[in-house]
Amino acid sequence: MTDNLSPFVYWAQTENCVTLKVDLKDVKDPQIKLTPNKLQFSAHGQGAKGPHSYSFSLDFHSPIDREGSNHKISDRQVDFTLKKENDSWWPRLTAKPQKPAWLKIDFDRWKSEDDVDDDTPRDIRGDYPDLYDKLQKEEIGYRKEDMKKVYLALYNLVQFVGFTYILTVMGIRYYRDGPNSMEGTYQAVGSAMKFCQLMQFMEIMHPLFGYTKGGILAPMLQVSGRGFVLFALIDAEERMQEKPVIFYLFFIWSAIEVVRYPYYISQVYKTNLPVLTWLRYTMWIPLYPLGFLCEGIIMLRNIPYFEETQKFTVSLPNSLNFAFHFPTMIRVYLLVLFFPGLYTVMSHMYRSRLRKLGPKKWRSKLQ
Repeated sequence: MTDNLSPFVYWAQTENCVTLKVDLKDVKDPQIKLTPNKLQFSAHGQGAKGPHSYSFSLDFHSPIDREGSNHKISDRQVDFTLKKENDSWWPRLTAKPQKPAWLKIDFDRWKSEDDVDDDTPRDIRGDYPDLYDKLQKEEIGYRKEDMKKVYLALYNLVQFVGFTYILTVMGIRYYRDGPNSMEGTYQAVGSAMKFCQLMQFMEIMHPLFGYTKGGILAPMLQVSGRGFVLFALIDAEERMQEKPVIFYLFFIWSAIEVVRYPYYISQVYKTNLPVLTWLRYTMWIPLYPLGFLCEGIIMLRNIPYFEETQKFTVSLPNSLNFAFHFPTMIRVYLLVLFFPGLYTVMSHMYRSRLRKLGPKKWRSKLQ
């Protein structure tokens, strides 16, 4: 993937110009395109990754005077001197606040707005310790931003692989044994489903850590609801694990996630894939109601089992003088909260679909 390699570029500024130092030796076949708002550069040379073809593109914070700008190619580097169209100090070099990882501060040339306009050599570490610390923190901040992207990409990739594994095993078993395979679904993929579900609790923490945008209410309701069904109603009652409804529920959950997690990966790297986006915000229309229906059936079928075993039920007398009847809690949920919960989730997804696709935008995107 040499076409995507970028050399290190070091920048500094004065009130009327910007200097760039491209860390590329023995430059051959340079291609330079300079406009008032953008610089595009490509060449073959010796860079950080060895002898390769390197390229980069910079969108400037403010316009430059193309005629008053120049560049010089030497054996050790490529130097640009870009004259600002308006004499002013830029808050940053790039138009967007996100700085590329290969763009660095040229400390040897750096000047601040308070500098005296003379040729006296400056030591930014000694003369401007506060500024130096600020720039260093910014560099560290960019590295943290990159690490955040790596973490989110790996997390979503692991989840995608996990749910793909579940679907694959279920599909192979069904192809081999037909409907008879449904009874052994939990024994075959239950451990993988529990692992993926436990991992999903991280999605409640991501907004709190600033890794993702949005609130925590929606992910908390979805993840905790699934966790309750999986661990309290299925894993805790062996007789329920043999029911065919487990096959349908696991299929619905996994079908949703094998689209959702690749979509999230594309969003981490700001890549627009119209078909994937459409699937992400459309598949829920049939699958969410079917998933709620399966969860309701599991709750209903579990009531006599928990009446018999009294699991999770707290009876009087006890030291806390507290009573809790688990089957009654399930009945109350089915009677009072089941349909409002479905409506809340469907409304949230519908609003998200409108924001992302609009009423008819998806048609034009797919054409």
